[in-house]
Amino acid sequence: MHAIPAHHQRLTGHQRLTGLSRVAFGADGISDIYQKAPCRLLFPDAAAGEFPLAVSLTTSGGLTGGDRVAVHVVVEPGACGTVTTQAAEKLYRVLPEDPDIAVETRLAVGAGGRCEWLGQEAILFQGTRLRRRLEADVAGDSGLLAVETLVLGRGAMGEAFTQGLVHDAWYIRRDGRLIWADALYLHGDGAGEGTLSPELPHGLGQARALATMLYVGCDAARHLDLARGLAPAPHGGATSFDGMLLLRWAAPEPQALRAQVMAAVCALRAAVFGLAPRMPALWTC
Repeated sequence: MHAIPAHHQRLTGHQRLTGLSRVAFGADGISDIYQKAPCRLLFPDAAAGEFPLAVSLTTSGGLTGGDRVAVHVVVEPGACGTVTTQAAEKLYRVLPEDPDIAVETRLAVGAGGRCEWLGQEAILFQGTRLRRRLEADVAGDSGLLAVETLVLGRGAMGEAFTQGLVHDAWYIRRDGRLIWADALYLHGDGAGEGTLSPELPHGLGQARALATMLYVGCDAARHLDLARGLAPAPHGGATSFDGMLLLRWAAPEPQALRAQVMAAVCALRAAVFGLAPRMPALWTC
């Protein structure tokens, strides 16, 4: 039997995606952009009174094993900006021999700046493996409102997420000092072993969607009562510490959770930034 030539071996390997988009907001709006496929940025006109708006998307239609994408957002001193995603991101099954999917978000907010990161859902297909990381560095007198959501399985297709891996980490710094670090690690083998099993007391029970929202700002503690009303028990909760407001949900119905997240964003952006209590149009298309 003849050996397969090296150049033919390379052609049979799975194609990987490595994408990056970067946007900077200055005093007069968008001051800098960089894009590397499959990551793209769109700049629709923002409604009157809104922050300048950028929309992040991936042109690949979803992510799978070995794909690595990143979004970097810079808000310069005294500037403001909103970045949202175009739609829910689909994370496909990852083959055992393939590397995990890697998704990175970096946010930097300068002195007196105001920033919104409004990520729509990441939908995890059965068998996917995701490592997602959000890092933010905010100046002491700036403000950041950020939200991200995970949907475990395609419920409309009767799919449960029992096989795969999720490592979802947040790192928040103020003036370079770490004020909050948090990591969610879930895994399952599809046969009831691991933290994805709903029968385990330390698992997620019947929760099929998870969301984390935070506001970093000097006035964070002042909005705790509002936050607790926006993330009520039994599926939600809120707390405040060290100049940060944190809301979390773990709910059985993704659509119901989406509605709660949208209501919370609307109420908080009005309270902390004085913006209209509405979502970017892409959230309601």
